[in-house]
Amino acid sequence: MLARLPRFRTLRARITFGLVVLLAVSCAAVGVAAVVELNGFLTQRLDEQLAQVGTRFPESLEHDGRLPDDHDGDEDADTRRMATGTFGACLRGGAVTDKGLIRSGDLSVDLDITLTARDAERLARVPDDGRPHTVELSALGHYRVLATPGRDGDVLMAGLPLKPVEAAVHRLELVAGIVFGLALVTAGVSGALWVRWSLRPLGRVTATAARVSELPLASGVVALPARAPVADPHSEVGQVAAALNGMLGHVEDALTKRHASEERLRRFAADASHELRTPVASVRGHAELGLLHPGPVPPEVTRALERIAAESARMGLMVDDLLLLARLDAGRPLERGPVDLTRLVLDAVTDARAAGPGHGWVLDLPADPVTVTGDAHRLHQVLANLLANARLHTPVGTKVTITLDPGPGPDAGARACAVTLSVHDDGPGIPEDLDSAVFERFTRADHRRHGDASATGAGLGLSIVSAVVEAHGGTVGVESAPGATTFRVCLPA
Repeated sequence: MLARLPRFRTLRARITFGLVVLLAVSCAAVGVAAVVELNGFLTQRLDEQLAQVGTRFPESLEHDGRLPDDHDGDEDADTRRMATGTFGACLRGGAVTDKGLIRSGDLSVDLDITLTARDAERLARVPDDGRPHTVELSALGHYRVLATPGRDGDVLMAGLPLKPVEAAVHRLELVAGIVFGLALVTAGVSGALWVRWSLRPLGRVTATAARVSELPLASGVVALPARAPVADPHSEVGQVAAALNGMLGHVEDALTKRHASEERLRRFAADASHELRTPVASVRGHAELGLLHPGPVPPEVTRALERIAAESARMGLMVDDLLLLARLDAGRPLERGPVDLTRLVLDAVTDARAAGPGHGWVLDLPADPVTVTGDAHRLHQVLANLLANARLHTPVGTKVTITLDPGPGPDAGARACAVTLSVHDDGPGIPEDLDSAVFERFTRADHRRHGDASATGAGLGLSIVSAVVEAHGGTVGVESAPGATTFRVCLPA
């Protein structure tokens, strides 16, 4: 039964509904008690009148409506002392021998009333214990009947109609229903207005919390809105508002400290990357110069110079990546222009096929060129990093499929996408412990997908993909399972 009750989502509706339900239960209890009490009182009064009638009327039916030893002139007087609708009957052996009814109007005795066999059966079942009982007669309705043993072995029965009692009770039910209904409607409307007025401070607290929930708290400078007003600190709503204000104060302090720390870190990364570019290039240049020495050089020195040059080149790429991430974090705008994405895919796959001839590279491109607006150099870097990730972290023989679709993909989400780029491989998949952090910086898969630790990088490639795509207003996601890994890039219209 509780499952069928209406579900109110707001506190105001629940409180109002609870008040109306409690008032309805109280009104119902009062109404039922009043109806039961009135019905009992009127029935008791009717039983007292029935006791006054006694056996005089049924005895008169044995003498055609005249009491024994009465004069003809007294017949009228006797019936006039009885109420309209008084019923009388004589039963012998369970059969009705005489019956009569005092009619309304002339107060005469009607000896020709019709009783069905079922009525006779009901009258015969009334015990002759001298106490009133309720009987339903088909032609007369409900009656209170009093059965008394007669002097010659028969049963004398007198009855009074319950119709006046039922009419009074029904009238009380009607009046109570109307009054209580109006009371419930009035209480519901008044209670809703009162609850609405009482919960206005809670509404202001909710509005403050809603404004905070709409703020971009993930990054950047965050200015929290004005605190929720505290009308009465001793009320429940005031305590909630005070707690919310305290929480907002702590959050604002934490966000301020976090933003300051991120800014220091970004400046350090940008400055360090910028400053490291020169010495790294210098080390690489000296190593290459040493390799060009015309004189005899020991093999050990040559090998060392080659490793210095290779590591310097690798370090230079890492410094460039860090500097790019720092600039993207700082919100520096990218170049905006028409980019032939089909040409970029062809170039990137050509480079990847040359770097990884042991992999199978499959292209799925539309017939017409696909053009987007963005930074051609950075978008090429996105493609190169995705293909390099597929090449470095899958074994030889893996099939890599690059799909370019001029339309929203299955993971486009709420943003309007103009192009969806997918890179799918049938390699071993991404480990579960790295699946959620694959686009974070310095996340390295080591040798778990490829089996060769030398294939690992600095863990910045996919983070650059994510940063560049977000700078273009797009999204990037990954779905991975053993034998099926798909990176999907969605670029907006």
